[in-house]
Amino acid sequence: MSDLADRLAVVRASVADAATEAGREASGITTIVVTKFHPASLVAELAALGVLDIGENRHQEAQAKAAELEGLGIRWHFVGQLQSKKAKQVRAYAKVIHSVDRVALVDALRSDEASVDCFVQLNLTDDPGRGGVSSEGLEPLVEHVLATPGLNLLGLMAVAPLGEPARPAFARVRRLSERVRAIAPAATSLSMGMSHDFRDAILEGATHLRIGSAITGNRPVAG
Repeated sequence: MSDLADRLAVVRASVADAATEAGREASGITTIVVTKFHPASLVAELAALGVLDIGENRHQEAQAKAAELEGLGIRWHFVGQLQSKKAKQVRAYAKVIHSVDRVALVDALRSDEASVDCFVQLNLTDDPGRGGVSSEGLEPLVEHVLATPGLNLLGLMAVAPLGEPARPAFARVRRLSERVRAIAPAATSLSMGMSHDFRDAILEGATHLRIGSAITGNRPVAG
């Protein structure tokens, strides 16, 4: 547990330093610890260290951990690609869904009973097979989210493309978020930045970081 605490302290200090550099308050940045492939026991250790925002990107794994750790006050963030047929099941435990990227998924997440926070995911690559909506399709998807009961739009989510500098990619997300705020003034959040590029994300306005190995250590081999 001491190694985990040490890594967490290092990341928190780095987040604070980057926030200061950006002229921002670190308290306005939420660090979500992504625990893919790690056991529920590690999530429990994180909760004991005061980390309650936990990210998962595989439904079956997330569902099992949420059930096992019920009662710890964890806020589960679903950060992976989400099949429409699994949408209702994910809504049952996730407080925030970061990967809303198409009309069919928005429709599948509809609820007249409860609201879930969400981000619209952008695709920053030219590969349509990657998760996320294109910049051309952004406003229509945002408008559909706004018109759908049970969804509360927080803002935009993105992953910086591999093999490219991260900061220009995050700057593009920030600029696109200005278009979103024109039709959804409350959607001011930006979910971007991972273990290797969160400093650049903070400098471009990230409000939610999705950090895995920098805090959890190397992932176990998937079973």
